[in-house]
Amino acid sequence: MATGPAGDWLNPAVFEPLRTPRLVIRPFLATDAEELHRRRNDPDVARWQNWTLPYPADRARAVVDEVMQMPGPANDEWWMGSIVLAESDVVIGDVAINLTWDSRCSEIGYSLSKEHWSRGYASETATALVEYVFENVGVTRVQGTLHPENTASAVVLERAGFVFEGHTRLSYWVADDNSDDWIYGLTREDWLAWRDRPRAAPGDVRLIEIDPENSYEVFRLRTHKTQERFVAPMAASFADALFPEVVDGAPLVPWMRAIEADGAIVGFVMLALTTEHHPEPYLWRLLIDRLHQRRGIGNLALDLVEQECRGWGDAAILTSWIPGRASPEAFYLRRGYLPTGRIVDDEVEGRKELG
Repeated sequence: MATGPAGDWLNPAVFEPLRTPRLVIRPFLATDAEELHRRRNDPDVARWQNWTLPYPADRARAVVDEVMQMPGPANDEWWMGSIVLAESDVVIGDVAINLTWDSRCSEIGYSLSKEHWSRGYASETATALVEYVFENVGVTRVQGTLHPENTASAVVLERAGFVFEGHTRLSYWVADDNSDDWIYGLTREDWLAWRDRPRAAPGDVRLIEIDPENSYEVFRLRTHKTQERFVAPMAASFADALFPEVVDGAPLVPWMRAIEADGAIVGFVMLALTTEHHPEPYLWRLLIDRLHQRRGIGNLALDLVEQECRGWGDAAILTSWIPGRASPEAFYLRRGYLPTGRIVDDEVEGRKELG
């Protein structure tokens, strides 16, 4: 790909098509205007975006015509292109890149036709755009912003390595609609850590005691922002351990361990132990750091937890989960945690016979 040097805002980068395993991201063609018009008039696509309905056909043509005059992303300008299925040449969406600070920082955007949602295309697109602006433009930072209720788009950014940075209140306007905004960012250092993170299943997983030497490392473990609805952050877990909840007339008794994989601390688990007031142990927290998810560590760690419970003579173990998109419900069901029929603090209680 041919580019100009970062900071050369008088000579914008020439954008040559990006190819991913399934997609081609290319500059607009005049024939893309019709599909852009159709896509932007879909209420489901437009719901969290920065345009209002109806979206006129002449506006779509004007956007395409204007962007076609740009050789590629330029400082303080929004450049756009199309997302195309590689095997069929069908246009399924569009991308946007905005360079700022003399092309040293960037913001990206993406929009897909509804019939192509939930297939991983948006994540594939965002990952390609991130690599492009870091490697070919040479930016120091890329960011994405979105409506706090647009969970699907937040997940796309998280799967491309973005880190949640902030929640601004009543900071965004679309016509007369005023809403909050979420900010995700990614520095070059963040991106390299995400790109080079371990992907394979670890050879050795252990539960280790938390002590003064490793407590800060454990405290710094974090999930993705969208997972915090289902997995409490470490600050909340430490607070709950320090000031345990009173259940059935007695405080819970916490048992905490760090999860170590191949010598690195990658997660956290906490049980409420069996007492005379609490006849079965309760899996209170299970957190795997965002850089180590999808490696099978949660399964391996839970194997060890259940083994500990058997060693203590427990016949079963309890846990609970919040249903919904990205919920750990399927994970627990696969492991044999069956709903008891009880709803505790709006969470579904599950129980597993340890045998």
